Amino acid sequence: MHAYSQDLRDRVLGALERGEGPTAISRRYEVSRLWVYQVRKRWEEDGQRHSRQMGGYRRSRIAHKEVQIRQWIAATPDLTLIELSERLAQEGIQIKVSALWHQLDKWGLSFKKNPVRQRAVARGRASGTG
Repeated sequence: MHAYSQDLRDRVLGALERGEGPTAISRRYEVSRLWVYQVRKRWEEDGQRHSRQMGGYRRSRIAHKEVQIRQWIAATPDLTLIELSERLAQEGIQIKVSALWHQLDKWGLSFKKNPVRQRAVARGRASGTG
């Protein structure tokens, strides 16, 4: 979903300033009447003509623990995500394993995989057909 253009907002506000009704404006510009009311309310209360930010930056709950988490991983390289999550829970930070993995991936931290599980090939089979 995208915000309406600034040009459309300016035209709607201009029509409101000329005294036109929200229903007529919504029909002419093919927007909902509710949106016209919202634009007007925002203009009257805050003086803002632009759209609000959609989505945006969300700060991680463990961003301030990056140094400590890196130290934990350096001290115990075979630490699992579940163990890391449990350590963070002891510090009062509840975080799911998937969210923890995403943050560690952003920091460029990866874990060694279990070498036994690296291949999903059945043992004893020939690599080609004769």
